[in-house]
Amino acid sequence: MSLLAFGINHQTAPVAIRERVAFTPESLLHALQDLIERTAVNEAAILSTCNRTEVYCGLDAGDTDVVLKWLEEFHRLERSELEPYVYRHPDQHAVRHMLRVASGLDSMVLGEPQILGQMKDAYQLASEAGTIGKTLSKLFQHTFSVAKQIRTDTAIGHSPVSVAFAAVSLAKQIFGDLSDSTVLLIGAGETIELAARHLKDSGIGRIIIANRTVERAHALASELDGYAIALAEMPKHLAEADIVISSTASTLPILGKGSVESALKQRKHKPMFMVDIAVPRDIEPEVDELDDVYLYSVDDLQEIIEENIKSRQDAAHQAEEIIDTQVTHFMGWMRSLESISTIRAFREQAEHLRDETLLRALAQLERGENPEQVMRELARLLTNKLTHTPSVQIRQASYDGRLDMLDTVHELFDLGNEP
Repeated sequence: MSLLAFGINHQTAPVAIRERVAFTPESLLHALQDLIERTAVNEAAILSTCNRTEVYCGLDAGDTDVVLKWLEEFHRLERSELEPYVYRHPDQHAVRHMLRVASGLDSMVLGEPQILGQMKDAYQLASEAGTIGKTLSKLFQHTFSVAKQIRTDTAIGHSPVSVAFAAVSLAKQIFGDLSDSTVLLIGAGETIELAARHLKDSGIGRIIIANRTVERAHALASELDGYAIALAEMPKHLAEADIVISSTASTLPILGKGSVESALKQRKHKPMFMVDIAVPRDIEPEVDELDDVYLYSVDDLQEIIEENIKSRQDAAHQAEEIIDTQVTHFMGWMRSLESISTIRAFREQAEHLRDETLLRALAQLERGENPEQVMRELARLLTNKLTHTPSVQIRQASYDGRLDMLDTVHELFDLGNEP
């Protein structure tokens, strides 16, 4: 079976493309089952985040075009819209890519830890969907183990950098002292939680958390001395916010140009700093046309992120060395699968010869023949039968000048001396 890692990410595609290819949590289960049913893909898992959409799969044939065609049809895209942005990593390159992704080496924020949890979620969902088999299961478990090793053995995750951290860093650059500022956080997921904690540590004056599920917003707000509201209440509080950071799973924008324009009038055009971390975007891009609004998407955070990753470069180099070794180990395991049928056939042949010879010996004992002579005859016959065919093949190889086979025989049977 061939392995394939296929997809787009923040390095190959702008956010406008990524949001069209992203899968909602509700659509993933159907997407996995559809991929398996409609294509030559035998095993599959899908990782879909704000920065990447990737399909990890096992194929009987190496035709990677079937995945691209399926992705186009599932998202109703034309080939010309998607193909320039996709990458295909086959076999050992797929293994290397997955190890790098899980370790944070392929992330916008070098070494960020959230991606590992997202990969574990992708594996869990694929397991529940029944689209994970022996090979991908082994690869995911190997990936998780290597990512843990890299976290333990290198300093890749020691610096507190993430998309959330970059957003807060930019807010501090714009506002300086945050003690008199109010932040409105839209959503209550992991990214928003990280942003909230960074803001709290930075001395933010007031935190408002808006979420579709108010109970979840309350739980986070209570930890941070914040104030929780429902999304429906957000227009009433938008004018209070100096900083807006949004990251939800909504498929449509939840904050439009009109709402922001109204809030600015209430604020008497006091500037607002807005960061849209979501993919698809939560804030309409047209909001950026308004005066007194500074709107940043995840792509806009790249420059800040690059400044924060310099301390991780040495650790990343060490991580790449670990990955080189671990790719070799996994591909060795993959190649070992090819020997299973050969080993099974060899053992079955040996067991047949054993049983045949044993039945003969048992019959001799039943006839009352000397047990010691029977045992000696059993050993002689079994040895001859087991070595007959290999001996014939070795002689023929020598006659044909196939010295490579003679070398292989010495290695295979650990004969010691060179032929």
